[in-house]
Amino acid sequence: MTDRPVVLLVDDEPEILVALTDLLEDSFTILSTTSPVEALDILARRRDIDVIVSDQRMPEMGGDVMLARARGMCDAQAILLTGYADIGAVAAALNQGRISFYSHKPWDGDALRAMVVQAAHRHKLEGELQTERMLLRGLLGNLRAGLAFKDPDGRFIRINRNAAAFYGRDEADCLGRREEDLSDPALLPALHAAEARLEAEGRDEEVLPVSGPGGSVSWREFTRARLGVNARGEAYSVLINRDVTRQREMEARLRQAEKMQALGTMAGGIAHDFNNLLTAVMGSLELAVDMGAGLDDRTTHLLDNAMGAARRGADLTRRLLNFSRPRDLSLQPVDVNALLRGMHDLLVQGVTARRREGAAGRPPVEIGMETADPGGEVPLVRTDAGQLELALLNLCLNASDAMPDGGGIMLSTHVARLEAPVAEGDLPQGEYVVVSVADQGTGMAPETLARIFEPFFTTKDVGRGTGLGLSMIYGFVRHAGGDVRVTSAPGQGTQVDLYLPVHRCPVAALDRPEALEPLPVRKGLRILVVDDEDTVRTVTAGFLRGMGHEAIEASGGEEALAQIDAMAPHRPDLVVLDVMMPKMGGEEAARRIGALYPETRILFLTGYADNAVLPEDALVLRKPFTQAELSGHVARAMGG
Repeated sequence: MTDRPVVLLVDDEPEILVALTDLLEDSFTILSTTSPVEALDILARRRDIDVIVSDQRMPEMGGDVMLARARGMCDAQAILLTGYADIGAVAAALNQGRISFYSHKPWDGDALRAMVVQAAHRHKLEGELQTERMLLRGLLGNLRAGLAFKDPDGRFIRINRNAAAFYGRDEADCLGRREEDLSDPALLPALHAAEARLEAEGRDEEVLPVSGPGGSVSWREFTRARLGVNARGEAYSVLINRDVTRQREMEARLRQAEKMQALGTMAGGIAHDFNNLLTAVMGSLELAVDMGAGLDDRTTHLLDNAMGAARRGADLTRRLLNFSRPRDLSLQPVDVNALLRGMHDLLVQGVTARRREGAAGRPPVEIGMETADPGGEVPLVRTDAGQLELALLNLCLNASDAMPDGGGIMLSTHVARLEAPVAEGDLPQGEYVVVSVADQGTGMAPETLARIFEPFFTTKDVGRGTGLGLSMIYGFVRHAGGDVRVTSAPGQGTQVDLYLPVHRCPVAALDRPEALEPLPVRKGLRILVVDDEDTVRTVTAGFLRGMGHEAIEASGGEEALAQIDAMAPHRPDLVVLDVMMPKMGGEEAARRIGALYPETRILFLTGYADNAVLPEDALVLRKPFTQAELSGHVARAMGG
């Protein structure tokens, strides 16, 4: 290949070839032959010839015949050299498209050179145009979106298969027709508005819901743009039609995940503060009972009632913490189908009892189970069996509440293989067992569906639910490595799908305290209590003194270090440290105490769910706690 145009000269007279070569070789790469047959062989071997200059009268075949055959082999421009006697052959060759130019012999040198230059330039332009057409056809045929071009009157002049399929037609049936003639009438107002914006601004982009078969709705992104104006002042435009349903679903799920994460962080912070308050309330009540020997029955009843309410508050904050970051999970291999079969009677009894709580004579609800695999076998999953049972029971009770007129609840399992994550924050690729709970209830509107996992959000009457059931399920499944997906529509029931990761290797229990043998309780220990909350610190110290220990109090990590240093040589046997404190938190204080006084034992107190900042072997007591729970942890700390 060369950057200079290539010209093939064909003439049976060698002198003519020499003259033509001398005329053109400064600007062109020249190939020459005296045989038209050899010329055709050259054309068969080389694809880079731009112009053929041929004599008409040659012994083996006429130039017009040779050029006609050449036209079937390549797209080189053809110039025929002829005498006046051959004008009929020239006219026929021109009419049949065999040649583009001709010149009489003898030729004018400047005119012939200009003719060859023009032919070479024309060949280059035609090649570029052919390439553009090939690229456009390739784009139209392979683009996953719909792509179409319109003429100045708005008629389709090019359209690909995907764009035509949107109108329920093939490409040929769309050409020459306007978009409004092919569109669903429901889309015409939006179409006219879009064309007005295109006319005013030169570009328009919008996303519209499009109704499909069976009441389904997809989302389409329509992009329109003017492509410019040609020499005749005509404006052409392009239309790109793209299905963005999956993208919108993933964006909505990402927003939901971000919202749930923010809610979880907020819930954890609220629960932490409430646990501190409840520690003070429950501890004070317990100390008051212990100190109030001989209280009358009424006072004892009131104290017991207050303690019961405080315990319910503690249970509520525990649920909030589990939503925020559940840590009491024992992730083990679980046979989901065996678990479902074992739960059938429990689910029937639970739903039946729930129906009895409602209005008398409520129609019954049937519970069925099915598996996608005829053998009823699915892989083991990695989850907490107890939490999964509780989740399924809650889902069945919710389903029952959604069917005031009776109906059926179907529990099913199947295996799903996700080849790749489809969006940030979505499930990673891998194999999952999907446990589905589907009902025939009233269903939910989109605005309700978007909020079902939010803590304290409930559609039930006052006193019928806390709004934490589904948020607990969401927190449990997400922190077990899975996901919860819900589909619902008014009047069409609800289906909840729990995606549980398939078990691949043994998994150790996570942050689940093992049963410990009771340890002998020592008395007379010197214990430093460190907590920035005065009320919690007072209760904790009061509990310890009630156990027969000496309790010293400090309001923070820095004060604790100073007090330990001042106690020499009788430093504390145990330091009870709150984890979350300003300036110096419990983890940093414990590290400094351990480095300076390695014989001092540490017991952490926390009102939060996450132990990630603490050492793996840390002994942790969660707030709120009773005196007996504190006593047991003190015994473990000193006996470890």
